[in-house]
Amino acid sequence: MMKIGLLSDTHGTLDPKVLEFFKNCDEIWHAGDIGNEATANQFEQFKPFRAVFGNIDGFDLRLRFKLTEIFNCEETQVLMTHIGGYPGHYEKNVASLLSEIKPKIFICGHSHILRVINDKKHDLLYLNPGAAGNSGFHTVKTALRFEINGKNIQNMEVFELKRDVRR
Repeated sequence: MMKIGLLSDTHGTLDPKVLEFFKNCDEIWHAGDIGNEATANQFEQFKPFRAVFGNIDGFDLRLRFKLTEIFNCEETQVLMTHIGGYPGHYEKNVASLLSEIKPKIFICGHSHILRVINDKKHDLLYLNPGAAGNSGFHTVKTALRFEINGKNIQNMEVFELKRDVRR
């Protein structure tokens, strides 16, 4: 069993309360818009870290991370990218990847909107953890924590923290 902490759109800020939420996780996954190398380094020093780059990430992060990650966790295949859309409105390249790869979990960020959706058409769990940083229109920082046990995705929990929008 693996305990996963999932977030996106930190935009160069890492709230210590997010790290506290992830303290018992085995790995941290980041769905893009990390923001800078210092933030990526903080995550890597904290826990095993898997990430994709996002549209605001510079050349340095694009050298370190891929646009799309396809991997297995336990017996569950995962597809992660930054800009992906959502069920019924997937980006064209994502829709074709979903049909080809058939992952059980599809993760993306970008929208700053927390969504957890059972996509029956593609037989997968769609996860967008929202935004955990201070940049953007969101007023609440969000992240997800869950377990993967073989093929089972369980014990999904949501982190929410009101954002100081005066920054």
